Formats: sequence, structure tokens, C-alpha cells
Amino acid sequence: MKERRWMAMGVALACSVLFLTGTAMAAERKFPTKPIQVIIPFAPGETDSILRPFAEKLPEYLGQPVNFVYKPGATGTVGAAFVAASKPDGYTLVGTSQSSVVINPLTQKDAGYTWESFAPVGAVAEGTLLFSVQSNARWKTIRDLVAEAKNNPGKISYATPGVYNIMHLAAEAFLKQAGIKMNHIPAQGSGPVVTALLGGHVDIAGSGLSPALPHIKAGTMRALAIFKEKRNPSLPGVPTFKEMGYPVVVPTTVGFLAPKGTPPEVIEIYHSALKKVVENHQAFLADRVDKIGAIVDFMGPAEHQAFLKSQYIFFSGLLKELKP
Repeated sequence: MKERRWMAMGVALACSVLFLTGTAMAAERKFPTKPIQVIIPFAPGETDSILRPFAEKLPEYLGQPVNFVYKPGATGTVGAAFVAASKPDGYTLVGTSQSSVVINPLTQKDAGYTWESFAPVGAVAEGTLLFSVQSNARWKTIRDLVAEAKNNPGKISYATPGVYNIMHLAAEAFLKQAGIKMNHIPAQGSGPVVTALLGGHVDIAGSGLSPALPHIKAGTMRALAIFKEKRNPSLPGVPTFKEMGYPVVVPTTVGFLAPKGTPPEVIEIYHSALKKVVENHQAFLADRVDKIGAIVDFMGPAEHQAFLKSQYIFFSGLLKELKP
């Protein structure tokens, strides 16, 4: 009887210790204690499609829901400015490429922020920019397009997700190298660009690959070339602009950023969670990300910060070159 009594007391004591330890850990866990919102500064179509698989797995390691909130406008400036001005408590992030946070402040005097207004949480994937046409378009290659554009300056139209966004700059760099002029039609995201092409409103879609890929696979769109250093595994038959004689290479690295001033310990919590998502869900991420033509490419906060700085230097120089 005494042995049973001592065993019972031991079990009760162990349970008490576990309860108190759990309570202490919960008390120490100050972040996050409520849902997190990720501002997507574009219309649905490209950025959100790449980020969503990562966001779906983050709650496993953060213990809170991660919700997307769309705030498109001014080629991503509206959403990015909202986050830059938000309370730096870690509950509001922006999900974007370098387009919104680096390029917009260089091209819009009233952006209200710079790339240094953010605290990078981590980049997770690299997308692809490309030129696409309807499947029955008369141009089979970029060289065909260049030849016609030289004979008909300003007559061929192309859409991008907005004036001076990353796709527009890549396109303008190509046009300058090729010595041609085309009519630019700005849209509110890569999704609307693809819609404009399929509706016959423009001749060429300059977009991210994600919203274009299903139509390319279905045969209603045809990719002419991509703005990458190497061919994309999802489109092995599509050449790079560099291969075609126009060395315009513009990577699109997509990730999460918090407002400047967000506590380092909060950034580290996100970093740790994102790292676990990438390490523990490789098959899931590869399946979801590959389907939309992106590639998983994880960068921690420091590496992400260095990348943004390099992009600031690159696009500052590119904009100077593109000035008339």
C-alpha cells in the first residue's frame, strides 16, 4: 500500500512539474499571441501563389494563423507603405519581391519609404519573369518580335504589372538593348496582365510565370523567353533573353518583411519558423512551388538584407541607364 501511495504521489508530482513547466513556457512565449497578417501588395496571381505554401505551414511553428490581406495599388507601393508605417510588433508583414520595397522608392517620390524601412524576415523562393504571347501569335521567337518591332515602332503593345515595376524595368532594358519601341500597357498585377493578353487587349504579356504557366501548359499561351540566367525547369524548351542575344537577367526573389524596428527576437522567431518549414516540408513545397514555375530558395534575414542592398545598387544603376 505504501509503495502504491508513493507511486501515486510521484505521478502527481511529475504532472505538477509538467503543468508548471508548460505554464512557464506559455508565459515566456510572448510572440505570437494572435493571428498574423501578411499584406500582399498586388492583385492575386503571382506573389501570393508563391508565398502561400510557406504561409500554410508557418502556423505549425508559430502557433497562430497566418492570413493574406490584399492591398494592391501603385505597383505595390500602397501595400508596402502600409506595412512600413505599421506598428513594428511583428503582426503585420509584407509578402513581396524586391519590386515593391526596392524599386518603388526609386521611381516614386511620394512612396513614403525606402528599402531600409523594412526588417527582412527571410526570402523563400525565386520566381521567373517572361514574355508570353497567345498561342496563335505570329512571332515564334524573340528575334521575330524584334524584327517586326523595328519595322513598326510603337505599334506592338505589351502589358506588365505596372509602371516601373520589376517586370516593366526588365522589359524596358530589353527594348533598349534591342533598339526597339513598343507600347506599354500597365496593369495591377501579373494575373491581370495574363487576362489582358488572353482577352486580346495586348499583344504581349510581361508577367511572372505563376499565372501564365497553366495557360502555357494548356496551349492557349506561348512563352517567348525568360529573364533568368538559366532556363527554368518548368519550361525547358523556352530560352533566356541572354541566349537570344539580349543579356537582361532580373531575378525575382520573394519573401517576407516586417517594419523596421521589429524586435530582433521576433525576427528570429520568424526565421526559425521559416527554416523549419523549408527543412521539414521539402516535398510539399517542391510540389506546390514547382507547379507554378518557382524555385525554393531560402535566405535568412541577414542574407535577405544583403540581397536587397545589392538590388538597390543594381536598379539604381539600371534606372540611370534607361533615362532618355
